Amino acid sequence: MGFYDCCVRCMGAIPYPSLVATLLWFAGAALFCGAGHQALDHTEVLVETHFARNPEDYVVMDSFIRYFQYVIYGLASFFFLYGVFLLAEGFYSTSAVKQQFGEFRSTQCGRGLSLTFIIVTYILAFIWLVVFAFSIIPLFFLFNMEQTCHNINILAETTPSINQHNWICMDARQYGLLPWNAMPGKSCGMTLASICKTSEFHVVYDLYIAAFAGAGVMLLALFVYLVATTYNYAVLRFLGRKGIR
Repeated sequence: MGFYDCCVRCMGAIPYPSLVATLLWFAGAALFCGAGHQALDHTEVLVETHFARNPEDYVVMDSFIRYFQYVIYGLASFFFLYGVFLLAEGFYSTSAVKQQFGEFRSTQCGRGLSLTFIIVTYILAFIWLVVFAFSIIPLFFLFNMEQTCHNINILAETTPSINQHNWICMDARQYGLLPWNAMPGKSCGMTLASICKTSEFHVVYDLYIAAFAGAGVMLLALFVYLVATTYNYAVLRFLGRKGIR
């Protein structure tokens, strides 16, 4: 019974919501950083090969991709450390809520630390919501490109002269991938349809989907953690007002 009681007590002290949020956080961060890094490399190859002829036209995009890849390295480290801190804080607040005050006491400093984590996580959730929204931009471009290629293929089957009518195009300049003076900057007709059949296109499309999904999983993890820690902090405040310190 002693061993059983010890196991039950240990299992009861585990912050399951914070643990789930941490696992989601790590999984989403790995997916976002890994897929995002590779997607940027493939985007550079795709644009350089099919949408630009002069290296000077994509030098800005190349610099941005390199800079953002370094940012991803830093984000990966930050996400790992912050996930560990959130899980540790979850153990602290859950232990306090379980009222295990014989060996562990909730102090005013501890409650202040919990509040600090909540505020920081709220700010991070807002920032990450913006990142999540912006991560859909490359998906929007690739989705439109795929749909355009699909329309070209349909027209090619029904209209034999589609090869002479390059009026259906995808312009990378409209999405900010290239400057407006880039040549050609766009791909049209069956040339565009052939690009959509390449492995480069499908790989970069799948990678951006994975990165977008990872950003969504991380956003979900932040919301789960905020709900759990806000509830725990409210209980800690209530216990503190009752004189438990």
